[in-house]
Amino acid sequence: MASVPPTPTTGTTPTERGPVFIPLVSVVDFHHARGPEVEKWFGVEEGRDPAVEYDWTLLPFMALSDGAHAATEDFSYFTLLRPTTDDSPATSLFGISCTRQMDASQLLVRPADVTRSTVQKAVVVITDSPQYFGTLRERLSVVTTAWFAQREFTDTEILRRFQESLAEEKRRGALHEDVDRDQYLGLSLRELVREFRWQTLVLLKCCLLQPKMLFFGSRCERLCMMQFSLISLIPGLLRNLQDSAGPELNNYEKRLQKPTSLRTSDRNSLLLYMGLPLQIFGKGSLFGPYTPLQQLDILADFGTKSYIVGSTNSLLLQQRDRYSDILINLDENTINITSTSLKAALQLSVADRRWIDFITQNVNDTWDEANPGRPKTMGYVGSEEFIRLQFEEYLLSLISSVKYHTHLAKYAHNPKMLLPHIEGDPSVDFAPEFVEAWARTENYRIWDSNTDSHLFDIVEPKHPCAGGLTIDDVQRRITQQVQDLHLDERFAQGKEALGRNLAAGREKASTMFNKLYADMEALREAQRKKAEEAKSQAATSEKEKSTVDVGKASQTVQSVGSKAGAFVNSWAAWAGEKRKAAGWGRSSNAGSDAPTTPTTPGFGGGWTSGWGRGIKSNKSSQALDDGASERDSIKSPRMSTATMGSSNTGGRVGGGQYEQVPLHVGGRGSISGDSLLSAVGSDSGLSSYPGSPEKLRTRPSSRPGPSPQGMTTSATLAEVMGEGQNQNGYGAMAPVGTPVMIVKENIPPPVETKAKDGAKTPVNAETAPKTEANLDQGQDKQGSTPAVAEMPSRPDTPPSVAAATEEAIAAQSAWGKDGL
Repeated sequence: MASVPPTPTTGTTPTERGPVFIPLVSVVDFHHARGPEVEKWFGVEEGRDPAVEYDWTLLPFMALSDGAHAATEDFSYFTLLRPTTDDSPATSLFGISCTRQMDASQLLVRPADVTRSTVQKAVVVITDSPQYFGTLRERLSVVTTAWFAQREFTDTEILRRFQESLAEEKRRGALHEDVDRDQYLGLSLRELVREFRWQTLVLLKCCLLQPKMLFFGSRCERLCMMQFSLISLIPGLLRNLQDSAGPELNNYEKRLQKPTSLRTSDRNSLLLYMGLPLQIFGKGSLFGPYTPLQQLDILADFGTKSYIVGSTNSLLLQQRDRYSDILINLDENTINITSTSLKAALQLSVADRRWIDFITQNVNDTWDEANPGRPKTMGYVGSEEFIRLQFEEYLLSLISSVKYHTHLAKYAHNPKMLLPHIEGDPSVDFAPEFVEAWARTENYRIWDSNTDSHLFDIVEPKHPCAGGLTIDDVQRRITQQVQDLHLDERFAQGKEALGRNLAAGREKASTMFNKLYADMEALREAQRKKAEEAKSQAATSEKEKSTVDVGKASQTVQSVGSKAGAFVNSWAAWAGEKRKAAGWGRSSNAGSDAPTTPTTPGFGGGWTSGWGRGIKSNKSSQALDDGASERDSIKSPRMSTATMGSSNTGGRVGGGQYEQVPLHVGGRGSISGDSLLSAVGSDSGLSSYPGSPEKLRTRPSSRPGPSPQGMTTSATLAEVMGEGQNQNGYGAMAPVGTPVMIVKENIPPPVETKAKDGAKTPVNAETAPKTEANLDQGQDKQGSTPAVAEMPSRPDTPPSVAAATEEAIAAQSAWGKDGL
């Protein structure tokens, strides 16, 4: 708590001002249906309601400020007009309220009219002076918190005792001189200067010009305390606000008397003699730290010329041109001057700017975030008292300079009346526009009419920072302007914004790449699954197909085996009959006709082992007759064969001897065209018994001479017919290098034979004499006679037989290119 010697009001005493006002305590409740209303009074007689007696209809709205529900605890400061009574004139009263709220479920006894989830109440203290609000605010907060902690609002004993203590202190204080001391607890000038810097002086000058000033802020307590801090810069004003509650009050001027004496050693006497305080709240003026919307009609009244009011409702911002000449937005720390004339009058001079920059620099240099109200150096420079005395000095210099300015205007042509140590007009350092505007105000009129004309003899008429523009001023101004730009804050904000943008961009890019990668992975996974499904389907179909093919192949092999066995058995039976009838298979060496025993006939044994063996006979005619006698036998329904193969030694026709070379593994015939295998593989041309053998024909060689040496076939006829045959089985083996062609023709062409002398003799296969040589179809060294045999077809061919057939076809094709 800071205190200064008592400041005189008008030379009167409290007794002259009327009886002492006893502080009152009341409770304001927010009813869910009726809104804010006064619930109870303390300090008055039972049954009395001061709100009704004094027409305080706006008291509930002043006590519960707009937006108070947004905070756990909030304070509101306001003024009340007490009308004229029998024992006292009309005057101003000051109220302070502490608003709190709690959950309705926490109440011990919940009244029936409490229908909302929260309960909001305010405890109000009404007194006749705001000079004790600093200490009163702390006590009121403690009492309100304790009352809410009871959770039982019907128990108001703590509030009653609180009012009694305030009344007792008021009675005791009225008997002591300390009651007139200025107390500024809770009013922080350091915060005001730090937030508004050089504009703090602009606000002070604006108060002296008495315009319509509107403060706006979302926090009611801060809004009110800023206004109290500002008006406290005028010495003695807080103790002389008795006319601030209504524009019709003018008690201060009525009781004001011009001082006639001065004690220079007494600060209060000096302030009184200089005409302080400057009464900015007189007739036509209003002061409302918190003004609800219901009081706007007073602001717009014709009798209201000037005011300093505050509001937490943003609706006033939309009508600021109507209700304000200057708007101070505490949420944004900005000052908006809407009046053009006011803006010109509030321009600071060089000396003004130098002076306020000096104070601002001292405050900033000693600023302590932990304790804003006290310098971190714990010294006097930069403290609350330092700032207050600097503004007091400034006002005294202003008053003295303006008085000298008036004196100069009055005695301009009399140099003897001028002060020799003062050059020119010192009021110029306070801005001539401001001096002229201030001279038109009510507070200037009251001050000028109640002060001595030679005040400049008491206080030197000179600006505290008088002088022209210097390098220091320029440097200070540049430094201040750079600080006003807040480059570090802007760079920090820009850096922070850039960091946020980069982080957002990085996050978006990461999200995009993650999404792209996820899409790619999903696509890859889908393709992989699709490939696996296709592979699985292919494997399943292949398995099913292979299963079906194996089953079908096994059936085909069984069918082919049975049909081939029947086919070969028929051939074996037919060959046996022929051998018995014609003597096939017997070797005819010189003078020996001993027959040879054939091997096991059938599919495995092949044909008779007697086929293909060399026979030497000098009886060619007998051989022809024997061939002729067998012609009818060849046309039997079973099968007919053509003479196959020829030896490398050559053969003779008509009495010539033919050398027959026995077939062996190294020499095999060639099969081409529609072979026996293709016939066997067809189902249509083969039944359980072999078909009739087709007629045989021999086709002459395309060129004379011996057959190509080393030309072997891919498969023996025995291999075509079946497995397991040997050289002793049934089945004639073609000589080495003799191609075998199987042609489906029922009428065989003539067979050309070549004698030893080289003459060609065409012989019809049907009319030619059948000899053993013809049947064996030997071959001489001069040429080769290909043998063509028709074989009946069978439905299916096993894989091994098909491979052998393909080899035989390839071998014959290779031989045909060279030999035919």
